[in-house]
Amino acid sequence: MIRSPNRFPLLAGCLVLFASLSAHAQTSTAGSAEKGKQLTYTCQGCHGVTGYKNAYPNYQVPKITGQTPEYLVNSLTAYKQGSRKHPTMQAQGQSFSEQDIADIAAYLSSLKK
Repeated sequence: MIRSPNRFPLLAGCLVLFASLSAHAQTSTAGSAEKGKQLTYTCQGCHGVTGYKNAYPNYQVPKITGQTPEYLVNSLTAYKQGSRKHPTMQAQGQSFSEQDIADIAAYLSSLKK
């Protein structure tokens, strides 16, 4: 009697491979501070000036350096989706990919307040 080879190790190996690829895809949105630094160049025009206020509408511009990555990601994502209102920031948010937002958050959160 000829026995067929046990296919369980092959199936288990494939499942482990797919699980690891899936986990890698989920963690690929980890931010790169180096890339984030390049993306935040224009942010300094408003957020880097002490006491800066927009002319219309009168809006105090918050400091964003040293904020937590979660706060920065949530804020930029809300502007991107339109649930947080400010025309300039909505335009900025919409110009960024999810990876860009993660990179920006990684960089800004690494800076001192």
